[in-house]
This record gives sequence, C-alpha cells and structure tokens, in this order.
Amino acid sequence: MDFDRITQDIAALNLNLYDFALYTPGDGIFACHMQPCSNCSNSYSVAKLFVVTALGLLWDEGKIRMDDPIGMYFDIPSGADPGWKTATIEHAVTHRLGFGEGFLDIDTEDVTQYPTEDYLSMVFAHPLAFAPGTESTYTDAAYYLLSRLVSKVTGEQLDVFLNRRLLRPLSFHEAAWSRCPQEYPIGATGLYTAAGDMVKLAALYLEGGVWQGKRILSSDWVRMALERGYELHPFGESGLIGKGGMYGQAAVFSAEKRFAAAWHAHEGRENMKRLWAYLDDMKL
Repeated sequence: MDFDRITQDIAALNLNLYDFALYTPGDGIFACHMQPCSNCSNSYSVAKLFVVTALGLLWDEGKIRMDDPIGMYFDIPSGADPGWKTATIEHAVTHRLGFGEGFLDIDTEDVTQYPTEDYLSMVFAHPLAFAPGTESTYTDAAYYLLSRLVSKVTGEQLDVFLNRRLLRPLSFHEAAWSRCPQEYPIGATGLYTAAGDMVKLAALYLEGGVWQGKRILSSDWVRMALERGYELHPFGESGLIGKGGMYGQAAVFSAEKRFAAAWHAHEGRENMKRLWAYLDDMKL
C-alpha cells in the first residue's frame, strides 16, 4: 500500500488532524503524525467504545447480561426516581436511561461547581424525564455509571481491567484516563492514547473479535454490538462504522473494504466529512 500517497492525500484535505492510523489485514498498521503533537491525545467520546468493549469482555464470561437491572449492582438511593427500578445495562449503553438532557460532561462543564465529589450520587439524584428504555438522550452520565459498574463486577477500576484484558493483549504503547475525585475513570471521555493504538480497537471489531490470530471478543458480542448500536454507528453516508468524538476524533472500519482507521483532530463535523468521503473512496 502506498502510505506516503495516502498521507499526502489526507494532508491535502486541509483538516486540523493531529495523528492518523490505518490498518489493513495484509499490511498491518501504518501510523503518522499529521503535525507536531504529543504521543497521546484526548479521544473524547471514542472512550465510550472502550467501555462497551469492557462490557463485552464481561458478557462473554457470563458475568453480566445486558438486560440486568442497574439495581443488581448498586444500592439505588431511597430518594431516587422510581424509574431506576426498571433501568438496565443496555439502557445505559444506548443512552436510554430516561434522562432529559446530557450532564456530567467534564469536557464542557466546570467540575468545580458540581455540588459533590460523589459523581455516582449525582447520577442517581438526577431526575428521569422519561421511563427507561423509551427515549434516547446522549449523556456522559450513562458511561460514568458503566465505568462504576465494571468496577462493581470486577473489583478493579475500569482502566486497570482494560489494561489487563484489552490494552496489553492489543500491545498498546501508552494510555491514560481522566478520573473523578473518587479516582474512578470517567469512562465517557478522557482517554488519552495514540491513533496507532486506537485503530486496534476498530480493527478488533472489523476482524470479528480477533486480533493477530488471538480471540479477544466473541463473534456473538461483536455481532450484537453492531446490530444494537452499542456506540458503533454509520458515519454519514460514507460506509464507515465506528465511534467519534466531539472534535472529530474517530475509530472506524469498513467491512466492505476491509480496513480500519483512527485519528485525533480538532475540527468540525462538516469538515471531517471530507476525510470520511476520502476513506470511503480510497483505493487500497
């Protein structure tokens, strides 16, 4: 594959990209910096796909079911909305817990103004505008809750569990997570890593849960995650599937063309469509 040409083509799109990585089964991973930048950048909401994958690892082991009630894992406060009695893990994954607006977004909110350092109590104290499972409202609060759920099930913090079960098996070089005041990873955002490592997660889903001949996730989980939209969604009309972040970051794959890609950026969605279209038309 002519990686120099691909890099030049992407540079010609005139986007504010930091780093870029491409995976194909035949050539492996090509990664580069598109401009001077640190080795690790904030992946923003791409972090949610890592949380989904942590749940997949637990689901494969029979330690959770997606229709498990949240109340199986947490003592719901007595004053919490009654709707919590019917809220499930899948409702959290698909942003259908019943919240009427997004909150607990450390990237846009002043965390020093939060009423408590106990973020879990904030999640349960927030009113539910809808019955769980009936409406979708994108919120980082759902994925902070899932980070805490992984800790409940495993006895490890999310990042420790993922380091052991995912990042080291995928040979990640370096990664770090933003944490709440009680030292739990936020989960929804705040994963700092390189595109050359982040692309491995997209490749894992492209390859049906297998990385370099070793099965990491079951094919059943990969299929379910795709069918139910567990943070894996189409990128416009491009033919790409994956997860994006608020400033254009992404981990994506094309099942038809058999490649995965990842990048960090600080760019608007409309401009990023130029890269999506290029990848969709790319000659491999």
